[in-house]
Amino acid sequence: MQLILASTSRYRRELLGRLGLPFSCVPPQVDEAILPGETATALVARLALAKARAVAEQHPDSIVIGSDQVAVLGDSILGKSGDYATACRQLSAASGNRVVFQTGLCVISSVSGQTQQAVVPFTVVFRQLSAGQIDSYVRREQPYDCAGSFKSEGLGICLFEKMQGDDPTALIGLPLITLTGMLQHAGMPVL
Repeated sequence: MQLILASTSRYRRELLGRLGLPFSCVPPQVDEAILPGETATALVARLALAKARAVAEQHPDSIVIGSDQVAVLGDSILGKSGDYATACRQLSAASGNRVVFQTGLCVISSVSGQTQQAVVPFTVVFRQLSAGQIDSYVRREQPYDCAGSFKSEGLGICLFEKMQGDDPTALIGLPLITLTGMLQHAGMPVL
């Protein structure tokens, strides 16, 4: 059976590579727009499932992993900033606040038809950040392709007062603790 990551994310690819299993990446063709009234948890669950399904339909005899992530600050969903100004605005809003990352995960076995889903939360409490600190961070790391505009695996760790959650890899975009259990259940043990 082939293992496929339904993603174009280099961060998810790097995380899955840690498990030492051979896999391929296939870009899912999924509309990622938020539905009216959709919560962050419902959004990431729906998109992780949609990504996994889209790829599983094209690849029989596979186990397909889909994942999606958003950052939530108060009632606002923070996506990928895409540029310097937006990254600075996101980090200014996060300064001194708690941001909850919701990471949706789905594993589909196209052989058995079994679908497993989870949403894994991870919370980051930001330090009080000055405009100068934010500018320095954004210019140095350019985290424009990351939800919430930071990379915890890099210099972004300096932005935090504390982190709370069961799986630190969920913060990067693919919760490996949950995933290894799902892969075991799907007949593809990691160890």
